[in-house]
Amino acid sequence: MNTIPGNALRDIADRPTGGRGEKIIFRQPDKSEELKKLLQNRILVIDGAMGTMIQAYKFEEADYRGELFAEHAFPQKGNNDLLSLTRPEVIREIHNGFLESGVDVLETNTFNSTAIAMADYGMEDQVYDLNYESARIARAAADEYSKKTLNQPRFVAGVLGPTNRTSSISPDVNDPGFRNTTFEHLVDVYTDSIAGLVDGGVDILLIETVFDTLNAKAGIFAIKQFLDSEGINLPIFVSGAITDASGRTLTGQTTEAFWNSIAHAEPLVVGLNCSLGAAELRPYIQELSRIVDTFVSCHPNAGLPNAFGEYDQTPEEMCHVLGEFAKSGLVNLVGGCCGTTPGHTRMLVDGVATFSPRDVPEIEARCRLSGLEPLNI
Repeated sequence: MNTIPGNALRDIADRPTGGRGEKIIFRQPDKSEELKKLLQNRILVIDGAMGTMIQAYKFEEADYRGELFAEHAFPQKGNNDLLSLTRPEVIREIHNGFLESGVDVLETNTFNSTAIAMADYGMEDQVYDLNYESARIARAAADEYSKKTLNQPRFVAGVLGPTNRTSSISPDVNDPGFRNTTFEHLVDVYTDSIAGLVDGGVDILLIETVFDTLNAKAGIFAIKQFLDSEGINLPIFVSGAITDASGRTLTGQTTEAFWNSIAHAEPLVVGLNCSLGAAELRPYIQELSRIVDTFVSCHPNAGLPNAFGEYDQTPEEMCHVLGEFAKSGLVNLVGGCCGTTPGHTRMLVDGVATFSPRDVPEIEARCRLSGLEPLNI
């Protein structure tokens, strides 16, 4: 394995490495300008649902544990991120499937790779390794396919999930002032994840499925602080989640209020993912397209889940809906979330990415504030 020039072995003994000691650093150069030019010239496609693909393998407890964690005290079935350590060949196979479908951007298998989420499995001390190894697997896959398609470079987005706690609202209806996490704790938690992703070679840092904007702001702060301290730069993508027909995030913000809250981060891409399915996101993607002076993304679920928790929207149906978004000039990047497979992304590559991308508008400078609603002075 080769390091990026200027980076050598780094002692990470002070990080939660699970006892793995030193690792080779694979930090990538800043590809912001390259991505910006591509997004201006064509609609890019991000991959689909890692979780959906993993479910198809029907793994049992022993598959998740592998030899590394055979004696671990906590049950691990369902800990999909752990498979990057115990079944890396499976994660690589899933990445390859999406790359074969023609996607431009791979997401790392790290949606739950924070100390907060991993506490459910007793795996807090594996956070750095989970992010590092997931980034390495995706990096190797992307590099392999970039060599096969020299006119289509492939990128790796390091995923920072929302965690399973919210810093804006109380989980206890009897104690509205209670919080089960803090902004400062989230910053620390995200910083450990970011270190693993960056050292493992991601091109992009993607804060996705934002249901609590304060959590996302902690992620943004952690990214900016880490990159500044290390003297490097990587583009940031931020993607929110609309939780019901009210058109608001779980913590109550409208689309414009969400944008006003995170615009200071100057993300290269902002969008919506997961949520209610593509058709139901139409008015909110249209609103984002109108108000943001950067690129817009949409990678929704394959419709709403059925009675069995499965997703029925076919690749053709999703392509039809997102194709209308593209025809209307609303998007610069599309892809899939829950329930989507390489079949879905292949249809997006062939049927949506062929349209011209959204033109980024010039937005008048104003004092733009937000609570649950936007306040533009």
